[in-house]
Amino acid sequence: MRVAVFDIHNFERKPLEEANRKFGHELTYFEPRLTPQTAVLAKSFSCVCSFANDRVNKESLEILYAGGTRLIALRSAGFNHVDIVAAVELGISVVRVPEYSPYAVAEHATALLLSLNRKIPKAHTRVHELNFSLDGLVGFDLHGKTVGIIGVGRIGSVMAQIMRGFGCRVLLNDLNPNAELAAGIGARFVDLPEIYLESDIVSLHVPLTPETRYLIGTRALGQMKKGVYLINTGRGALVDSRALIQALKSGHVGGAGLDVYEEEENVFFHNLSDQILQDDVLARLLTFPNVIITAHQAFLTEEALSNIAETTLQNIYDFENERPLKNQVGPEKVRAAA
Repeated sequence: MRVAVFDIHNFERKPLEEANRKFGHELTYFEPRLTPQTAVLAKSFSCVCSFANDRVNKESLEILYAGGTRLIALRSAGFNHVDIVAAVELGISVVRVPEYSPYAVAEHATALLLSLNRKIPKAHTRVHELNFSLDGLVGFDLHGKTVGIIGVGRIGSVMAQIMRGFGCRVLLNDLNPNAELAAGIGARFVDLPEIYLESDIVSLHVPLTPETRYLIGTRALGQMKKGVYLINTGRGALVDSRALIQALKSGHVGGAGLDVYEEEENVFFHNLSDQILQDDVLARLLTFPNVIITAHQAFLTEEALSNIAETTLQNIYDFENERPLKNQVGPEKVRAAA
Protein backbone atom coordinates (compact mmCIF):
# COMPACT_ATOMS: atom_id res chain seq x y z
CA MET A 1 0.00 0.00 0.00
CA ARG A 2 1.15 3.56 -0.73
CA VAL A 3 1.62 5.33 2.56
CA ALA A 4 2.24 9.04 3.14
CA VAL A 5 4.24 9.30 6.38
CA PHE A 6 3.88 12.80 7.82
CA ASP A 7 6.02 14.56 10.45
CA ILE A 8 8.81 12.03 9.99
CA HIS A 9 11.84 12.27 12.26
CA ASN A 10 15.30 10.80 11.81
CA PHE A 11 14.90 8.53 14.83
CA GLU A 12 11.87 6.87 13.20
CA ARG A 13 13.23 6.08 9.75
CA LYS A 14 15.42 3.10 10.64
CA PRO A 15 12.76 1.28 12.72
CA LEU A 16 10.16 1.86 10.02
CA GLU A 17 12.43 0.65 7.23
CA GLU A 18 13.47 -2.44 9.20
CA ALA A 19 9.88 -3.34 10.07
CA ASN A 20 8.73 -2.71 6.50
CA ARG A 21 10.94 -5.51 5.17
CA LYS A 22 8.22 -7.81 6.40
CA PHE A 23 5.29 -5.88 4.90
CA GLY A 24 6.59 -4.24 1.71
CA HIS A 25 4.55 -1.04 1.89
CA GLU A 26 5.54 1.89 -0.31
CA LEU A 27 6.51 4.53 2.24
CA THR A 28 6.88 8.16 1.19
CA TYR A 29 8.18 10.49 3.88
CA PHE A 30 7.04 14.06 4.43
CA GLU A 31 8.80 16.21 7.03
CA PRO A 32 5.95 18.71 7.55
CA ARG A 33 3.26 17.99 10.09
CA LEU A 34 -0.13 16.97 8.74
CA THR A 35 -2.39 20.04 8.78
CA PRO A 36 -5.14 21.40 6.52
CA GLN A 37 -2.37 23.24 4.67
CA THR A 38 -0.21 20.14 4.03
CA ALA A 39 -2.92 17.49 3.61
CA VAL A 40 -2.90 18.02 -0.16
CA LEU A 41 0.55 16.34 -0.24
CA ALA A 42 -1.22 13.03 0.42
CA LYS A 43 -3.26 13.14 -2.77
CA SER A 44 -3.46 9.64 -4.31
CA PHE A 45 -2.19 7.97 -1.12
CA SER A 46 -4.64 5.41 0.25
CA CYS A 47 -3.07 5.64 3.70
CA VAL A 48 -1.72 8.52 5.73
CA CYS A 49 0.57 7.76 8.65
CA SER A 50 0.27 10.46 11.31
CA PHE A 51 2.36 11.43 14.35
CA ALA A 52 1.22 12.75 17.74
CA ASN A 53 1.28 16.49 17.00
CA ASP A 54 -0.38 16.42 13.58
CA ARG A 55 -3.66 18.28 13.20
CA VAL A 56 -6.06 15.68 11.86
CA ASN A 57 -9.18 17.79 12.20
CA LYS A 58 -12.31 17.76 10.05
CA GLU A 59 -10.78 20.09 7.46
CA SER A 60 -7.68 17.91 7.08
CA LEU A 61 -9.78 14.76 6.85
CA GLU A 62 -12.03 16.21 4.13
CA ILE A 63 -8.98 17.12 2.03
CA LEU A 64 -7.47 13.65 2.59
CA TYR A 65 -10.72 11.92 1.68
CA ALA A 66 -11.04 13.96 -1.53
CA GLY A 67 -7.51 12.86 -2.42
CA GLY A 68 -8.30 9.17 -1.98
CA THR A 69 -7.16 8.50 1.60
CA ARG A 70 -9.19 5.83 3.36
CA LEU A 71 -6.94 4.98 6.32
CA ILE A 72 -5.25 7.07 9.00
CA ALA A 73 -2.54 5.02 10.73
CA LEU A 74 -1.41 6.73 13.92
CA ARG A 75 2.13 6.25 15.19
CA SER A 76 0.88 6.93 18.70
CA ALA A 77 -1.38 5.60 21.41
CA GLY A 78 -3.18 8.91 21.88
CA PHE A 79 -5.77 10.02 19.36
CA ASN A 80 -7.04 13.30 20.80
CA HIS A 81 -5.51 15.11 17.80
CA VAL A 82 -7.89 13.30 15.42
CA ASP A 83 -11.55 14.20 14.82
CA ILE A 84 -12.79 10.62 15.12
CA VAL A 85 -16.44 11.53 14.50
CA ALA A 86 -15.56 13.32 11.26
CA ALA A 87 -13.42 10.37 10.15
CA VAL A 88 -16.29 7.93 10.73
CA GLU A 89 -18.72 10.17 8.84
CA LEU A 90 -16.34 10.32 5.88
CA GLY A 91 -15.67 6.59 5.92
CA ILE A 92 -12.01 6.89 6.87
CA SER A 93 -10.73 4.21 9.23
CA VAL A 94 -8.39 5.23 12.05
CA VAL A 95 -5.97 2.82 13.70
CA ARG A 96 -3.43 3.43 16.44
CA VAL A 97 -0.66 1.82 18.49
CA PRO A 98 -2.42 1.16 21.81
CA GLU A 99 0.78 0.08 23.54
CA TYR A 100 4.43 0.11 22.59
CA SER A 101 6.41 0.09 25.83
CA PRO A 102 4.83 1.09 29.12
CA TYR A 103 8.28 0.64 30.62
CA ALA A 104 9.73 3.41 28.44
CA VAL A 105 7.24 6.02 29.66
CA ALA A 106 7.16 4.93 33.30
CA GLU A 107 10.94 4.80 33.46
CA HIS A 108 11.17 8.30 31.99
CA ALA A 109 8.66 9.56 34.57
CA THR A 110 10.92 8.06 37.23
CA ALA A 111 13.97 9.70 35.63
CA LEU A 112 12.24 13.08 35.75
CA LEU A 113 11.41 12.56 39.42
CA LEU A 114 14.93 11.51 40.36
CA SER A 115 16.57 14.28 38.34
CA LEU A 116 14.26 16.86 39.87
CA ASN A 117 14.67 15.62 43.44
CA ARG A 118 18.45 15.13 43.38
CA LYS A 119 19.11 18.28 41.30
CA ILE A 120 20.98 16.26 38.65
CA PRO A 121 20.94 18.92 35.87
CA LYS A 122 22.27 21.59 38.26
CA ALA A 123 24.93 19.23 39.65
CA HIS A 124 26.02 18.22 36.14
CA THR A 125 26.40 21.84 35.05
CA ARG A 126 28.36 22.74 38.19
CA VAL A 127 30.86 19.94 37.82
CA HIS A 128 31.58 20.92 34.22
CA GLU A 129 32.29 24.42 35.51
CA LEU A 130 34.67 22.90 38.12
CA ASN A 131 32.27 23.90 40.88
CA PHE A 132 32.19 20.95 43.27
CA SER A 133 30.15 22.63 45.99
CA LEU A 134 27.15 20.66 47.30
CA ASP A 135 25.21 23.70 48.52
CA GLY A 136 21.70 23.82 47.09
CA LEU A 137 21.70 20.17 46.00
CA VAL A 138 19.84 18.62 48.93
CA GLY A 139 17.08 16.21 47.94
CA PHE A 140 14.98 13.74 49.91
CA ASP A 141 14.68 9.96 50.22
CA LEU A 142 11.94 8.52 48.04
CA HIS A 143 11.70 5.66 50.50
CA GLY A 144 8.68 6.18 52.72
CA LYS A 145 7.16 8.97 50.63
CA THR A 146 3.59 8.79 49.32
CA VAL A 147 3.18 8.69 45.54
CA GLY A 148 -0.23 9.29 43.98
CA ILE A 149 -0.66 7.79 40.52
CA ILE A 150 -3.61 9.10 38.50
CA GLY A 151 -4.41 6.71 35.66
CA VAL A 152 -3.52 3.08 36.24
CA GLY A 153 -3.47 1.57 32.78
CA ARG A 154 -0.39 -0.16 31.41
CA ILE A 155 1.96 2.78 32.05
CA GLY A 156 0.49 3.74 35.40
CA SER A 157 0.68 0.12 36.55
CA VAL A 158 4.40 -0.06 35.74
CA MET A 159 4.94 3.30 37.46
CA ALA A 160 3.20 1.98 40.56
CA GLN A 161 5.46 -1.07 40.66
CA ILE A 162 8.58 1.07 40.22
CA MET A 163 7.54 3.36 43.06
CA ARG A 164 6.83 0.40 45.33
CA GLY A 165 10.33 -0.81 44.49
CA PHE A 166 11.68 2.42 45.96
CA GLY A 167 9.76 1.70 49.14
CA CYS A 168 7.10 4.32 48.55
CA ARG A 169 3.53 4.21 49.80
CA VAL A 170 1.45 4.14 46.60
CA LEU A 171 -2.06 5.53 46.16
CA LEU A 172 -3.91 4.82 42.92
CA ASN A 173 -6.82 6.45 41.08
CA ASP A 174 -8.55 5.11 38.00
CA LEU A 175 -12.07 4.85 36.61
CA ASN A 176 -11.62 1.08 36.52
CA PRO A 177 -9.74 0.02 39.66
CA ASN A 178 -7.57 -3.07 39.31
CA ALA A 179 -7.92 -4.70 42.71
CA GLU A 180 -5.53 -7.50 41.77
CA LEU A 181 -2.75 -5.05 40.91
CA ALA A 182 -3.29 -3.08 44.10
CA ALA A 183 -3.23 -6.19 46.27
CA GLY A 184 -0.16 -7.54 44.49
CA ILE A 185 1.99 -4.50 45.19
CA GLY A 186 0.49 -3.35 48.46
CA ALA A 187 -1.15 -0.22 47.06
CA ARG A 188 -4.74 0.96 47.28
CA PHE A 189 -7.24 2.83 45.15
CA VAL A 190 -8.57 6.11 46.54
CA ASP A 191 -10.49 9.11 45.24
CA LEU A 192 -8.75 12.18 43.83
CA PRO A 193 -9.11 14.38 46.93
CA GLU A 194 -7.21 11.79 48.97
CA ILE A 195 -4.52 11.58 46.27
CA TYR A 196 -4.11 15.36 46.45
CA LEU A 197 -4.17 15.52 50.25
CA GLU A 198 -1.78 12.65 50.98
CA SER A 199 0.73 12.56 48.13
CA ASP A 200 4.26 13.92 48.23
CA ILE A 201 4.51 13.14 44.51
CA VAL A 202 1.68 13.07 41.95
CA SER A 203 2.25 11.35 38.58
CA LEU A 204 -0.22 11.66 35.69
CA HIS A 205 -0.95 8.76 33.32
CA VAL A 206 -4.48 9.39 32.00
CA PRO A 207 -5.58 10.11 28.42
CA LEU A 208 -6.66 13.59 27.41
CA THR A 209 -10.44 13.85 27.13
CA PRO A 210 -12.89 16.71 27.69
CA GLU A 211 -13.25 15.41 31.26
CA THR A 212 -9.52 15.31 32.01
CA ARG A 213 -8.54 18.59 30.35
CA TYR A 214 -7.01 20.77 33.09
CA LEU A 215 -7.53 17.99 35.60
CA ILE A 216 -4.70 19.67 37.47
CA GLY A 217 -5.73 23.28 37.78
CA THR A 218 -5.93 25.90 40.51
CA ARG A 219 -8.38 23.91 42.62
CA ALA A 220 -6.53 20.59 42.45
CA LEU A 221 -3.16 22.22 43.07
CA GLY A 222 -4.57 24.03 46.07
CA GLN A 223 -5.68 20.71 47.57
CA MET A 224 -2.20 19.21 47.28
CA LYS A 225 0.45 19.12 49.97
CA LYS A 226 2.76 22.11 50.16
CA GLY A 227 5.98 21.12 48.40
CA VAL A 228 4.37 18.42 46.23
CA TYR A 229 6.25 17.24 43.14
CA LEU A 230 4.15 16.94 39.96
CA ILE A 231 5.20 14.59 37.15
CA ASN A 232 3.38 14.62 33.81
CA THR A 233 4.23 12.18 31.02
CA GLY A 234 0.61 11.89 29.90
CA ARG A 235 -0.76 14.79 27.88
CA GLY A 236 0.15 18.44 28.26
CA ALA A 237 -3.38 19.76 28.67
CA LEU A 238 -3.95 17.59 31.74
CA VAL A 239 -2.25 20.48 33.53
CA ASP A 240 -3.28 24.13 33.45
CA SER A 241 0.18 25.58 32.88
CA ARG A 242 -0.74 29.06 34.12
CA ALA A 243 -2.12 27.63 37.35
CA LEU A 244 1.05 25.57 37.73
CA ILE A 245 3.20 28.68 37.31
CA GLN A 246 1.31 30.43 40.10
CA ALA A 247 1.69 27.38 42.37
CA LEU A 248 5.42 27.27 41.63
CA LYS A 249 5.81 30.99 42.30
CA SER A 250 4.07 30.69 45.67
CA GLY A 251 6.16 27.67 46.61
CA HIS A 252 3.10 25.47 47.04
CA VAL A 253 4.40 23.14 44.34
CA GLY A 254 7.93 22.06 45.15
CA GLY A 255 8.83 21.01 41.62
CA ALA A 256 7.52 19.75 38.30
CA GLY A 257 8.85 17.22 35.81
CA LEU A 258 7.10 17.65 32.48
CA ASP A 259 7.57 15.61 29.33
CA VAL A 260 4.48 17.15 27.72
CA TYR A 261 3.11 20.67 27.41
CA GLU A 262 -0.35 21.85 26.41
CA GLU A 263 0.88 24.03 23.51
CA GLU A 264 3.73 21.77 22.41
CA GLU A 265 2.43 21.32 18.88
CA ASN A 266 4.55 24.06 17.30
CA VAL A 267 7.55 23.66 19.58
CA PHE A 268 8.40 20.08 20.47
CA PHE A 269 10.24 17.89 17.93
CA HIS A 270 11.79 21.01 16.33
CA ASN A 271 15.17 22.71 16.68
CA LEU A 272 14.35 26.31 17.61
CA SER A 273 17.78 27.13 19.05
CA ASP A 274 18.33 30.02 16.64
CA GLN A 275 14.89 31.57 17.20
CA ILE A 276 13.09 33.64 19.82
CA LEU A 277 10.64 31.50 21.77
CA GLN A 278 7.19 32.98 21.17
CA ASP A 279 5.35 30.96 23.83
CA ASP A 280 5.43 33.13 26.96
CA VAL A 281 3.99 30.42 29.21
CA LEU A 282 6.62 27.87 28.20
CA ALA A 283 9.31 30.53 28.49
CA ARG A 284 8.20 31.25 32.06
CA LEU A 285 8.22 27.56 32.99
CA LEU A 286 11.77 27.30 31.69
CA THR A 287 12.92 29.96 34.15
CA PHE A 288 12.15 27.87 37.24
CA PRO A 289 15.13 26.00 38.70
CA ASN A 290 12.73 23.39 40.12
CA VAL A 291 11.13 22.53 36.77
CA ILE A 292 12.54 19.97 34.35
CA ILE A 293 11.06 19.85 30.86
CA THR A 294 11.80 17.27 28.21
CA ALA A 295 10.38 17.45 24.70
CA HIS A 296 7.89 14.56 24.69
CA GLN A 297 10.62 11.94 24.68
CA ALA A 298 9.27 9.48 27.26
CA PHE A 299 8.48 6.97 24.51
CA LEU A 300 11.92 7.28 22.94
CA THR A 301 13.58 3.90 23.44
CA GLU A 302 14.76 1.41 20.86
CA GLU A 303 12.17 -1.10 22.01
CA ALA A 304 9.30 1.36 21.85
CA LEU A 305 10.27 2.69 18.41
CA SER A 306 10.51 -0.87 17.07
CA ASN A 307 7.10 -1.76 18.51
CA ILE A 308 5.51 1.41 17.15
CA ALA A 309 6.84 0.72 13.65
CA GLU A 310 5.81 -2.95 13.72
CA THR A 311 2.28 -2.29 14.98
CA THR A 312 1.71 0.66 12.64
CA LEU A 313 2.71 -1.30 9.55
CA GLN A 314 0.75 -4.35 10.71
CA ASN A 315 -2.33 -2.14 11.08
CA ILE A 316 -1.88 -0.94 7.50
CA TYR A 317 -1.36 -4.50 6.28
CA ASP A 318 -4.55 -5.64 8.00
CA PHE A 319 -6.55 -2.84 6.39
CA GLU A 320 -5.08 -3.53 2.95
CA ASN A 321 -5.96 -7.22 3.22
CA GLU A 322 -9.42 -6.63 4.70
CA ARG A 323 -8.52 -8.28 7.98
CA PRO A 324 -10.09 -7.27 11.33
CA LEU A 325 -8.65 -4.00 12.63
CA LYS A 326 -8.01 -4.82 16.27
CA ASN A 327 -6.47 -1.40 16.88
CA GLN A 328 -9.21 0.64 15.23
CA VAL A 329 -10.40 3.81 16.93
CA GLY A 330 -14.10 4.64 16.74
CA PRO A 331 -16.53 6.79 18.72
CA GLU A 332 -16.89 4.02 21.30
CA LYS A 333 -13.14 4.25 22.03
CA VAL A 334 -13.48 8.00 22.56
CA ARG A 335 -16.34 7.43 25.00
CA ALA A 336 -14.41 4.67 26.78
CA ALA A 337 -11.35 6.91 27.17
CA ALA A 338 -13.60 9.55 28.70
